Formats: sequence, structure tokens, C-alpha cells
Amino acid sequence: MPRFRTTTMILAAAAMVTLAAAPAQAAPGDVTTTCASTATPYGYVDVSWGYSASCGTQNFNPNIKQIKQLTGLPIGTVVQACGSTYYPAGWVQTSSYYSSSCVAWPNSGFNNNAWTLKRVS
Repeated sequence: MPRFRTTTMILAAAAMVTLAAAPAQAAPGDVTTTCASTATPYGYVDVSWGYSASCGTQNFNPNIKQIKQLTGLPIGTVVQACGSTYYPAGWVQTSSYYSSSCVAWPNSGFNNNAWTLKRVS
């Protein structure tokens, strides 16, 4: 019985790592939609938020997000991103602003919630 429990725990841990990993075969600049409960992988930024019943909530709060793969984009590339996640090394914020598509939390007001990012290295 302890061997079965250990094997089950290892398989469960492996499944969680797989779910948290970056989307398979994503090319630079690709955009993927995921449930908001999934952490944004390193090298990606959130680019918009929305609601979908497929992500399992009964209210209409934002529960899905689109994420964009930044890894591999050339130096000088400029992208628009939500301020709900950190941007990767090699990118700098050149401006911040309010975007209705970046409202990740209800009643968050009209504060700056989005960035213009530029790849510098």
C-alpha cells in the first residue's frame, strides 16, 4: 500500500508540473487562451482577460486570460501586455495605461493596468 501511495503522489506531482508548463510547441508571438487559475509561464505575458463558463465559475468575474509567448521575439519588438504578470528579462516597460481588456479583478477601477513593452536584449 505505501508503494501505491508513493506512485500516486509522484504521478500527481508530474501532472501538476505538466499543467503549469508552457503550452506545447508555442512559437514566438503565439497567443493562447487559458483559465485564469493557471499561472502564466515564464516567457509569456497576459494580453487580455475575459469570462468563460468553461473555466467553472458562476459569476461573471474575469476567469480566462490570453497569454502571449515573448521568448524568441527579436530585439526591438514592441508588444502591449496586461500588468497582471511580470514581463521577462530583456524587456522594458516604455509606458503604462488603462485597458478595458486587461481588467483582471472586478471593481479594480480605472488605474493603469497595461504596459507597452519593448525587447532590448
